[in-house]
Formats: sequence, C-alpha cells, structure tokens
Amino acid sequence: MTADPAVLPDRHPLAPLQSVIVTRPEPEAGSWVRALLADGWPAQALPLITIAEPADKGVRERLEQARAHWLDADAIMFVSAAAVQHFFSDAVQAPPGASVRPRFWAPGPGTARALALALAARGLGPEHIDAPAADAVQFDSETLWPVVAPQLRPGQRILIVRGASEVSASEPAGQALAGNGRDWLIRQCQAAGALVDACVAYERRAPAATPAVQAGLNAASAPGSVWLFSSSEALAHLRRMAPQCHWVQATALATHPRIAATARAAGFGSVVETRPALPDVLRALESNWSRP
Repeated sequence: MTADPAVLPDRHPLAPLQSVIVTRPEPEAGSWVRALLADGWPAQALPLITIAEPADKGVRERLEQARAHWLDADAIMFVSAAAVQHFFSDAVQAPPGASVRPRFWAPGPGTARALALALAARGLGPEHIDAPAADAVQFDSETLWPVVAPQLRPGQRILIVRGASEVSASEPAGQALAGNGRDWLIRQCQAAGALVDACVAYERRAPAATPAVQAGLNAASAPGSVWLFSSSEALAHLRRMAPQCHWVQATALATHPRIAATARAAGFGSVVETRPALPDVLRALESNWSRP
C-alpha cells in the first residue's frame, strides 16, 4: 500500500500560499519551476546548492581511477542524478558487444532516469538498473536495500558514487564512504562480505551570497512562503546565509523525514512531508493550499 504522499503540518496553521521556492541545484530547479508554473502554482528558483567538480586534486584522481575501472565492479550505487551525470561525463566506454558486469543501483526515480539515459548512451538498457518500486513509501538507501540484497555475495566489489560538501570532499577514503543513510547501506553490504569503495563525482557548495540572493532570502521568510527542500544541506546553507531571518511564518515542504527534522530544527513554523516525485509534491500542495 502506498503511504499518504502529504503529511499534514505539525505546528502552526498554514498561511495562504504566495510562492513555492525551489531550492534544488540548477538545472533541476528550473525544470521544477516550469512544471509547477504549468500546474498553476507560483514558483521561483532559489538554488541553495551549486554543483561543481571536486576541488581537491586527490579526490579528482580517485574519481578518474573509478571512471577508468567501473566495468570491474559488481555493482555501482549512484546516490543522485548529479552523481550519474558527473561520473559518466568522462567514464571509459564499454567495448562494443562486450558483456557488462556491474548492476547499477539507484535510490529513487530521478537517479534511475538519469542512469537510464547514461546507459542508453553506452548501448545498455534499463534492465541493468535496480531501484525501489515507483510506489515505494520512500526513496532512500533503506528502501533500496531489499531490492539489491539478493545480489550480494562475499568478495563482490561495490562502488559508491556520491557527492560531497566542500569541507568533506577531501576526507580520507574510509570516512568518505559514509553519509545520509549510505553508512547504513554500506554496513549491510560489508556484513554480506562485499568490498565497498567510494568516489566523489561532484562537490556541493553554497551559492554565492549576491545582493539578489540575499534579497530573495529575506523576502522568502514572509508568511505564505513554501520552501521545497530535497536536501538537508540546502537547509544548512540557508541558515548560514541568512542568520538574521526567522522562519516561523514560512513552511518547509520536505521530501524525506530526515529533511523534515532538519527543517523543524531550523525553526520553520510548519513542516509538510511529501514523497520526492513531482506528482506527490503537487498532491501535497493541493492537499494543503489553494492556488493564488
């Protein structure tokens, strides 16, 4: 059974909606804004994460090694669509007609779609991809695990392709494996006897604090502002960039329980939980607000 896609807010009554603020990185933010506008919701992009190549030379060298030898892995988990895009932007091609060894793991539909495109460009079909069912209650490592667990055997090589913040990108390899649920999945793989490695395909950074961005942040703390968060890190950037702002009159629309908990800790007056797919976000909006 599919869970209710929208959990009602747990604090203050909701003010009439004025704007949906999409905090995803570009180009995703622009795509979401266009989809929301097409459905009649006032939306604006205010990306709170920018995506860039890793700055650390050692991290880049590790990434190049993984790109050169990805065909040797038994399975590769991509933590996001950005991980897919940045990893395969310069990965070696499979030899024509060769049997491809790895399975490709995706924690959610966005990552699975990006994988399908990347694999199609290499002549591979979506049957190589493992992901939670489209009607899964949540999309994360915990939901992915029952799908991929039957594949694991002792000695198998699992590669985790992930992003990192500016601060964590150059962590030692062992520390770099963990984060946001991946540590749990990694422990499950290791308990099954698999050998787990990781590489950082991209670096997440806070956006430049331009006058336009600061003005947008200040305006969006007003009643009727609905912030769409798909990352706890975006919330952390928001708090650092606008320490003078108070969010008790604003609402956070959070796509995972961990993000919802972070939004509550940040002081958002109302928090609405939703699954991360666009139809679920639209249903959450329709369940809690009327279009202006």
